[in-house]
Amino acid sequence: MKSENIVLTKTFEFAVRIVNLYKFLCSEHKEYVISKQLLRAGTSIGVPVKTLERWLKQLKDQNKIEFKGAPKTGGYYSIQN
Repeated sequence: MKSENIVLTKTFEFAVRIVNLYKFLCSEHKEYVISKQLLRAGTSIGVPVKTLERWLKQLKDQNKIEFKGAPKTGGYYSIQN
C-alpha cells in the first residue's frame, strides 16, 4: 500500500481554496489586480514541493541519504562513506 503524501495533498487543497477565493474576489468585489497576484502566488506553491521530491529521489537512488525513524516523525540523514 502506497502511503499518501501529506504535503502534496495539503498544497493541492490550498491551491483549490486560492482559486475559489480568486473567483469570489473577481465576481463579488470586482477586484482583479490583487486577486490575480493572489492566484499566481497561491497556486505556485506546489512547484518547490515537486522539485524537492525529485532531488530526494535522486539522492536516495545514489545512496547518499537514507530515511530513519517513523513515517510521520522521521527524517533523511546523509550516509557516511
